[in-house]
Amino acid sequence: MPESMKDALAAADEVIKRTGGEIRLGMPLGLGKPNRFVNALYQRASEDSRVQLEIYTALSLGRPAASSGLEKRFLEPFADRVFGDYEEPAYLAPMRRGQLPDNIRVFEFFFQPGAMLNSTDAQRHYISVNYTHAARDLNARGVNVVAQMLAVRNTDQGREYSFSCNPEVSLELLPLLQARREAGEAVVSVGQIHPDLPFMGNDARVGDWLPEMDILLDDPAGQTTLFSMPNMPVQLQDHFVGLHASTLVRDGGTLQIGIGALGDALVHHALRRHHHPDDYQALLRELNLPPEHRERVNREGGEAPFREGLYGCSEMINHGLLRLMDEGVIRRPVYAWSALQAWVLDHPDAVPGWPLLDALRENGGIGSPLTGEALALLQQFGLLRSGISVEGTRLHLPGGQVVANDLDDPATREALGVFFGDHLDNGRVMHGGFYLGPRAMYQRLRELNASERDAINMTRIGFINHLYGNEELKRLQRRDARFMNTAFSVTLLGAAISDQIGDGRVLSGVGGQYNFVSQAHELAGARSVIMTRAWRMRDGEAQSNVVFSYAHNTIPRHLRDMVVTEYGVADLRAKTDEEVVMAMLNVADSRFQDELREQAQKAGKLRADYSIPERFRYNRPETLQRVADRAGKDTFPAFPLGTDFDATEQRLVGALNWLKEEVSRKEYFQLGRSALQTTARPADYRAELRRMDLEEPRGLRERLYQRLLLTALEATAA
Repeated sequence: MPESMKDALAAADEVIKRTGGEIRLGMPLGLGKPNRFVNALYQRASEDSRVQLEIYTALSLGRPAASSGLEKRFLEPFADRVFGDYEEPAYLAPMRRGQLPDNIRVFEFFFQPGAMLNSTDAQRHYISVNYTHAARDLNARGVNVVAQMLAVRNTDQGREYSFSCNPEVSLELLPLLQARREAGEAVVSVGQIHPDLPFMGNDARVGDWLPEMDILLDDPAGQTTLFSMPNMPVQLQDHFVGLHASTLVRDGGTLQIGIGALGDALVHHALRRHHHPDDYQALLRELNLPPEHRERVNREGGEAPFREGLYGCSEMINHGLLRLMDEGVIRRPVYAWSALQAWVLDHPDAVPGWPLLDALRENGGIGSPLTGEALALLQQFGLLRSGISVEGTRLHLPGGQVVANDLDDPATREALGVFFGDHLDNGRVMHGGFYLGPRAMYQRLRELNASERDAINMTRIGFINHLYGNEELKRLQRRDARFMNTAFSVTLLGAAISDQIGDGRVLSGVGGQYNFVSQAHELAGARSVIMTRAWRMRDGEAQSNVVFSYAHNTIPRHLRDMVVTEYGVADLRAKTDEEVVMAMLNVADSRFQDELREQAQKAGKLRADYSIPERFRYNRPETLQRVADRAGKDTFPAFPLGTDFDATEQRLVGALNWLKEEVSRKEYFQLGRSALQTTARPADYRAELRRMDLEEPRGLRERLYQRLLLTALEATAA
């Protein structure tokens, strides 16, 4: 039995006592961090330099910070409403400033995107690792304390606990630590209860007596607001990336999606494809896709609704995947029995009965006579009801009837036929490693009924991110997989950059992206799809995200497959370098195509007389805007999956984004002078000004803020 505690400082003191003050603490990525406990440890180490504290984790989550006065006025009330009393990790702010005490060090293998670019401490102590190897490497670093949040629920049998949002590394790390414990090392595990954390069953459920936990912390001070990731606006550029990517998803297949606006856009257009196919297909016709693109869609994906449905298998379960499940797109069940899974692939409407049992005999799933193991599988997956048992050459049926254990015996077949199940059981429509998303997502997870919850299996990362271990089953389940990930830049030769910028500083981390890309090349019928915006604004100028070369890559070019921008799809698999360059030029923004073409020609990767086909010479934002104008505003909503912003805040988000872009283009005071001359009337934007506390400005600064905001609101009102 674990030791129950109500006070985090007492738990920290107990851990210091058990470890002698040499603490190497491992915590989950993201939401599952027990911040109350780690902050207590941080406090004790800060007070006593004899305590040596090393923290190993990823994605330490902090409240968003404003970069300007206007942004602060918008963000602080919003953050107070959404994040409430969320308790940040105490090490986060001093780590960003490079002010951690000498006896405390923090090592991360994934950052909040961009949060640590200017932290030399964080950059120096970053550990670059594929997510599948995180448990191995934490163990190699000598982690001797593990701690994470636990969900809890009360049942007739007592309290149950769950790893909930983060079983992915814990399920792999705890056995490694247990082996070290058995060898005599001092290893301590701590579970911090949070009553608002959604309870997830299946593999995430912790054993009845919490054998994995030494200390069970139920500190009321730690039951603060869960960190959430509000949905951010999806720009028109993002929408067209998502639209093109949605055509590559094959019905009856498997789907993985990364986080962010591009993933949200993909989900939105996949839902339109499913629920509004006529409108969806009309929009694609508006794009006037070239014949080879149409052929690719027909070959690799589709435009029709998802008749069979998809199976979700994703390192991260985000709001979009849950939405796809709720709306009937993700609904293809998979089964943890290879023989059954093989049959169901070709017979998705299979039901319990003799045709299915006979098929399982033919493919070697069961034999006759039945073994106890085979009977258990038949009952686990609903083919036979409970109450049947095997005793040698006899089958004992409910009601006392005994028949021969011979599936060819007519009497056995007649008697056993009464006890077939009504439907197959224990199918899973989604496997995930961890979840993170907006508040609405957590609420939806809490509201799941028993069958919906059971259809999701939060499990270990090794099951999801690679094929090793039970490979036959994974290959059967992951039919026609589409691994959809994002990059901030791609090269003309097909490499992708998503974790690190050219000077070596880490933007975020590799996570599982490399694993999924590699998996796409190992699975029959699978494709890796890298989604990226063709261009971005930087320092007031448009710059291409398609570059000839880059000082670093996350996905090497020998793993190139498909790249999607707002202008279309570049299919790079099995192509020569010259063919790859041609395909990438076709999806680059036309403002940069000539320069990119010349770079490729100079490097000898493209013939000197090559000309970009005329139909790809109009890859410009205004071309997409004309399509969007004809499609109507409901086709490209700013928040397709909902938002924590109210209606007034949504208008302010657009205005502030416009203002930030304008500031990057011109001198701030030049923009200020223009703002003072605006004709926008405060009375027309009273709600927005009131939300920003600028309805009655006080002093010159606030008057300038008001005029700047009015200028931006007027510019974005349409």
